[in-house]
Amino acid sequence: MTPYRQELEKYRDIDEDKILQELSPEELAQLDAELAEMDPENVLLPAGLRQRDQTHKSPTGPLDRDALLQHLERQALEAEERQDLVPFTGEKKGKPFVPKAAAPALPREEQVTLEPELEEALANATDAEMCDIAAILGMYTLMSNKQYYDAICSGNICNTEGINSVVQPDRYRPVPDEPPNPTDVAETLRRLQDNDPELQDVNLNNIKDIPVPTLEAICGAIKTNTHVRSLSLVATRSNDLVANAVAEMLEQNQSLQSLNLESNFITSAGMLRLLGALGRCHSLSEIRLDNQCQRLGDTVEMAMAATLEQCPSLLRFGYTFTLQGPRARAAAALTRNNELRRQQKKS
Repeated sequence: MTPYRQELEKYRDIDEDKILQELSPEELAQLDAELAEMDPENVLLPAGLRQRDQTHKSPTGPLDRDALLQHLERQALEAEERQDLVPFTGEKKGKPFVPKAAAPALPREEQVTLEPELEEALANATDAEMCDIAAILGMYTLMSNKQYYDAICSGNICNTEGINSVVQPDRYRPVPDEPPNPTDVAETLRRLQDNDPELQDVNLNNIKDIPVPTLEAICGAIKTNTHVRSLSLVATRSNDLVANAVAEMLEQNQSLQSLNLESNFITSAGMLRLLGALGRCHSLSEIRLDNQCQRLGDTVEMAMAATLEQCPSLLRFGYTFTLQGPRARAAAALTRNNELRRQQKKS
């Protein structure tokens, strides 16, 4: 320990409050003066204690509100008025206001004389018929948009409310919810394992309670299945584990033609694994991968474009690209693949 620290050790246990209580008023004033010289702006003190105590004057007595108001009024009357720097002389400056000339009266509309048949037809027309006539003549400011387009697009009298009617909103038409998917997952898995020739389309869309092991078992059963043509797993909460199972299925299956994995939770890692297996399944012509839980990234989009260029069997690809480069490459590859398929059918 250095000598300086040894010197400071003896001041560690000093009671500062006790020392301040033993100081006399003269010693406190001397200490205050020394502190003022050492820290003039009181930076070392908290903000609430920086104002010095200046109430050395003894109190004059209790507060008398009326006497205080009288003193303030008397002091205000005795104070001299401040003289204006520029005395008021009454001189007018600037241009006087001259009102503008009255606007000319609008010309009166000329009286239009119609044929007696038209006069009689207009006099006997109902409000609905007048509304349709105004719409045909282009007077769209006299009616609502719904009345105007109903009169233009329909050949019959549609505006039954009239021109001066209150605009009403369109009647709400409730849209019924889609019925739940009636597919029996357990029965479908059993038929896939038995290679049922009548089961060609497997649709498990919007079934959100399928366990991941069950989805993996379905993909494992399609590996050796030779009759399934379409597999749709839209909104089944499929993740990367399911994507890996689908990739393994594509590496062995040679009969699947359509695959739909939209609206799931597949990340970029699972998508890259899936894209790497597309080249093994030469029968696949359509695949949809859009609307995943997170953005797949630029690397995945470049891999998608490269996969389409390397797989001439893919004719339809469902994905919304965010980059212009992969989008253009994918469009050119799909156009080339469809042209090759057309030439093969033609020959």
